[in-house]
This record gives sequence, C-alpha cells and structure tokens, in this order.
Amino acid sequence: TIADKIAMINVSSASELEVIIELMVRKALAEPHYCETYADLIFSLRSAFPEFPSEDGGKNITFKSSILNICQNEFEALPCLFDKTEEGGDKAAGDSNRETEDAFKQRKNRMLANMKLIGHIFLRQLLPAKIISSVIQELVLGNGGDEVNHTPEEHSIECACALLMSTGHTLESMAPGRLSVQLVCGRLTDLMAQKTTGGRALYPKRIQFVVKDVLDARLAGWTKKSFKSS
Repeated sequence: TIADKIAMINVSSASELEVIIELMVRKALAEPHYCETYADLIFSLRSAFPEFPSEDGGKNITFKSSILNICQNEFEALPCLFDKTEEGGDKAAGDSNRETEDAFKQRKNRMLANMKLIGHIFLRQLLPAKIISSVIQELVLGNGGDEVNHTPEEHSIECACALLMSTGHTLESMAPGRLSVQLVCGRLTDLMAQKTTGGRALYPKRIQFVVKDVLDARLAGWTKKSFKSS
C-alpha cells in the first residue's frame, strides 16, 4: 500500500519528517474530496517514524507534534492569502475582476479543505481538542477577545461551520471543547439576528442557511463523525 511505501522511507531528521507530512497535507488540500482518505493515511503512519531531539532542547519532535505545527502554520497563513486577494481588487474591470474572483474562490476552497482535513485529523485523535476550539473561536470571535464588536467575514463563518459539522459531536463531549462550542454557536445565533442600518440581514441567505444547518445539527445532538479505530 501507499502507507507501507511511505513508512519504508528512511527519515533521519525532523525536517525530513515535516517534508513528508507537508506533502501529504498539500495533496489533501489540493484534493479535498479525498481529505478523509488522506487523514486515514496520516493516521496509519502515526507510529512509523522515530522521534527527533528538538534544537532548543525542549520536547522531542514527534509525528504528532509535526502534524500540529504544520496544521497551525497552514491556518495562520490563510488570512495573509485573503489579504493578497483583496489587494488585487482595485485592478481594471473585466478579466482582472474575474481573476480576482477566481483567486478568492481558490483560497476559500483551500481554507475549507484545511478545515475538513484538520477535522478528520482531530477525530483520529492526532490533534487536541484545544486546537480545534481555538480555531473555531478565532474564526467567529476573532483573536482579540472582543467578540461583541467582531464581525467575521463570510468565509470565516463558512469555515467555522464546516469544522463544527465534522467535529461538533466529539468536541462537545470533551470539557475543553464544550465551552468553545457554546460560545461560538451563541455568537453565530446573535450574528444571524443582527441587521444593517438599512434593516437588512447582516449576512446573505447562503450564510444564514449554513449557520442554521449547524445550529439545527447541534439541537439534534449532532449527527455523526466519531472515529472508531478498527
């Protein structure tokens, strides 16, 4: 199998280990329909490689800690990608606008794929609940803690909802995740009820339906997505 072939690679340093994981993550983001398959592949390799000493003398670098670093780096880089797209928004109309829209769509799809992947990795117990909690909170509540005045972008809400739909059942069954789910769902409810100064809904119908699906799923005790190791 592919997993067996990857496991046979002679990895002699932490940097080589990260390269292997990064390649798998990039493939998963490029082929989001197969995110679950790639998560299974990553899970099957969790014990295949040795640990390496940390350069700063801290804890050893493991397969699990490398996954955590790579997923965090990918998530933290996404706002920068959206900023670059928005900077290109003042070009001439026509083809340039279409290019900007296409670039934005590609970045949003990459962000959604990243949520899908880290959700599946979390369900396989390779990421801690506190990481998923911090991601959904940052997407909806912002990273400044001033949630009342923070109005998340549409793509941020979509990503938070995608992550909640895949992890909500498991996340809410854990103490570190329960409060985050309550805070985020409460804030999503408030945002959907808000109006603009002109009396219109703050978000379009498409986003309202995405949020409603999440809130309905939560009321129904979520629906699925708990990983059982075979």
